[in-house]
Amino acid sequence: MKYYIIAGEASGDLHGSRLIREIKKNDAHACFRAWGGDLMMDEKVSLVKHYREMAFMGFIEVFLNIKKIISNLRFCKKDILSFQPDVIICIDYPGFNLPITKFAKRHGFKTVYYISPQVWAWKEKRVHEIKKYVDLMLVILPFEKSFYKRWNYDVEYVGHPLIEIIEGFKHSERVQEIKNEFAQRDKKIVAIIPGSRIQEIQSKLPIMLKATTRFENVDFIVAQAPGIEDEVIINHTKYYKNVSIWKNKTYELLSVADAAVVTSGTATLEAALFGVPEVVCYKTSWISFLLATFFIKVKFISLVNIIMDKLIVKELIQNDLNVESIYEELALLLTNDSKRSQLKTDFQALHQLLLSGGNASKNAAEKIQALLIK
Repeated sequence: MKYYIIAGEASGDLHGSRLIREIKKNDAHACFRAWGGDLMMDEKVSLVKHYREMAFMGFIEVFLNIKKIISNLRFCKKDILSFQPDVIICIDYPGFNLPITKFAKRHGFKTVYYISPQVWAWKEKRVHEIKKYVDLMLVILPFEKSFYKRWNYDVEYVGHPLIEIIEGFKHSERVQEIKNEFAQRDKKIVAIIPGSRIQEIQSKLPIMLKATTRFENVDFIVAQAPGIEDEVIINHTKYYKNVSIWKNKTYELLSVADAAVVTSGTATLEAALFGVPEVVCYKTSWISFLLATFFIKVKFISLVNIIMDKLIVKELIQNDLNVESIYEELALLLTNDSKRSQLKTDFQALHQLLLSGGNASKNAAEKIQALLIK
């Protein structure tokens, strides 16, 4: 079978690579063409375009890059027609992928959506579009199945893909090696995870780094995401003596971190599943923020709080994201045993909730292949 996969972010690249691996187990002749990143390339997939050329966030950023986005959409449609896949698999990235589902339906291609757009957060009426153009929706958050049920749309809950990824990593020899290496260190370690898009790194990393100067006897390590050039991070960190960089080693870092300062997104969930006390940071342009406050309906911005439907991790949003607020929350996470204990308990409850879904990549691959043989 021929599979055309579209992911526009680092998390989509991660989940797409795991899905590809599972599909190959049941389809020895599988042929893939994809929009993604380094992890998909590691699976020997023919990569059309890297997500770093597509990762625009916020209303203003999208508007300023609209010509490039339209050009990418046109190219993608032509590429699909040339490749003639048996199925198109869209991974999140709704601003790009939803128009592709409409195109796919018009041209008779089967379409699977793996990892639902956050229609429960804003623009709920997109569900009508999804029902019309998507043949199979695979959701990864427990509450999404009941959400879609209210719209009379049956979807498949396959579990969360981070569970199998992180559980596998936790039990690897690499983790024990890292823990042994850091066991004798006197200083505490704080992970700084500034995100996987240049825009979000530039808006938040400088503030995060300034807060590091308020701490003594703490080592700060910045997680450099795949696809981010060295200079993007080094240009910010070179002025700070107690800050180092780990490239493509986010999970290694979370394995030894005592606390974390994390940009809102998938990384907030990753830190929680590693049991690392964290403070969540979000900042965008003022126009994007004002539009978001008008349209977005959820109470929280971090996945941890959204999934558990209560405030577990502190969220520093827009004006509240400053050097003083980061320092105060991080100091609390590093020194307050009661706070750390409560977070550990909440993170364990989150882990158990997501664990009940099973192996998401395996489940998703099986659902996709069942669709193809209908």
